[in-house]
Amino acid sequence: MTKSYGKFVWCELMTTDTEAATTFYGTVIGWKSRGSGIPDRDYSMFTAGERPVAGLMALPPSAAGSGAKVGWIGYIAVDDVDATAERIKAAGGRLHHGPDEIAGVGRFAVVADPQGAVFALFRPSGAGEGPPAHDPAPGHVGWHELSAANRDTAFDFYAGLFGWTKADAIDTGPMGVYQIFAAGGVATGGMMTRHEPKIPPAWLYYFNVDAIGAAMGRVNDAGGKVLNGPMQVPGGGWIAQCRDPQGGMFALYAPDR
Repeated sequence: MTKSYGKFVWCELMTTDTEAATTFYGTVIGWKSRGSGIPDRDYSMFTAGERPVAGLMALPPSAAGSGAKVGWIGYIAVDDVDATAERIKAAGGRLHHGPDEIAGVGRFAVVADPQGAVFALFRPSGAGEGPPAHDPAPGHVGWHELSAANRDTAFDFYAGLFGWTKADAIDTGPMGVYQIFAAGGVATGGMMTRHEPKIPPAWLYYFNVDAIGAAMGRVNDAGGKVLNGPMQVPGGGWIAQCRDPQGGMFALYAPDR
């Protein structure tokens, strides 16, 4: 089993306007962009400094025709993409794409958990461990949050599949319990039962910034929308949930207001 097994190791945006998305996230998060060098596809990478932290590609017409929307997707490292995809199907989940090979990069599949939340599986080529799983610095993906139809059964699914363990459970009052989970002993995200039943289960990805107020201002100035926040969270940090100009949902985390 690799050291990255069960951890989020990549995040990727599929959008209808890659040029506009590059400008927007460069303004809001401070990301630069560069080509991936993958010969058989038009794929860019967002970078924090010189380190690649996320991917960017156009939403394929075939995917849009099948109901795919603009949005972010997280990749979780596994040892065997094909076998894990079969386990997900056997547990009541779905296989949306793949398994497929990216030459010189790795093997992946796009799947959904039994409640419908979409994510991806990834196994790097060769003996590499893939990108770093967690970095608290600005510009990196800092948190992974699942809004589930049922938090308890969702946790059981992911724990059984990836070995995730429970960390703190936070009573948020009318919003219910927020269950923090750990991957490889490191708290990396949280789960909650969604408050609005009409909103489908989904993963939300938080990007680290220096200060929440200034970042929220950049979201609005760049044509996005702040949907919720700022809110202070246990530990003293601040968050905000947002939507980019093409409709992609994302969130911000900062240690300061």
